[in-house]
Amino acid sequence: MQTPQAFEDACMETFYFQAKHCAVYSEYLSLIHVNPKAVQQPGNIPFLPIECFKSHRITATSKEPQIVFSSSGTTGSVQSKHYVADIALYEQSFRTAFEQFYGAAADTAIIALLPSYSERTGSSLIYMVDDLIRQSNHPHSGYFLHNHDELHQVLLELKDQHAKTLLIGVTYALLDFVENRPIDFPELIVMETGGMKGRRREMIREELHEQLCKGFNVSHIHSEYGMTELLSQAYSKGDGLFHCPPWMQIHIRDTNDPFAILATGRTGGINIIDLANIHSCAFIATQDLGKKHPDGRFEVLGRFDQSDIRGCNLLVQ
Repeated sequence: MQTPQAFEDACMETFYFQAKHCAVYSEYLSLIHVNPKAVQQPGNIPFLPIECFKSHRITATSKEPQIVFSSSGTTGSVQSKHYVADIALYEQSFRTAFEQFYGAAADTAIIALLPSYSERTGSSLIYMVDDLIRQSNHPHSGYFLHNHDELHQVLLELKDQHAKTLLIGVTYALLDFVENRPIDFPELIVMETGGMKGRRREMIREELHEQLCKGFNVSHIHSEYGMTELLSQAYSKGDGLFHCPPWMQIHIRDTNDPFAILATGRTGGINIIDLANIHSCAFIATQDLGKKHPDGRFEVLGRFDQSDIRGCNLLVQ
């Protein structure tokens, strides 16, 4: 996507394809009285409520899925499922985005502290991290669950080696680690993936990043923004401001009118265009609240209070 026009052209091509071939999206468009032929520009494309991934099989192809990703959810809750027809698309998406933001994985020691993800199946995040660790040429690259002493020792060795190192971790696990094993590693890239998973009290980003910066003695905390229903990730290198790769775009919708897109700088629901989602749905209305900045970056400010996004109930019979 080298130009804005190329992105818009790809959006329209993807929209017409999915309006015809994704049965759930087609039904949703019918129920909200949108004729696909009348949609002439990306700004008028409707976004499918993300909750539909919990109740429906969202697919725009007759191919059998090569893999099914599922959300973590809480005990007894309904998981979102993403039926991925071509896993090579996901691999191309996350490999390209990672290299764009962080350079080649082969040149980086990649350490994963993702216990709540590692201990279950179906995680798209684990699939990505597995692949990046395999690409890494460093012998210390790998997973750590609850063995904080070993992780601390490995990080010290990497610091002594002046190795480019990325520590990617779920938020509560990173906090647990620095509370017990603070470390002075200013060159370390610390990337949090969000989520307390019910293990700790929720914290605002500023407080969280302040604690992590102090615990690792780093100047910034990086973040990854992705989800089961997407095949792309956005990244923040500090201050909670996320950049999208060229094939992904964020729009902010009015919380009172899900079909109205807000101007830059206003807070609302996050809508995502993910053109890697060619075989499911590329236009998704998430449960996250956020704000878009004039330079295209965005921040995540929280989540909707209601359990389901308004509009998905149209499809529940």
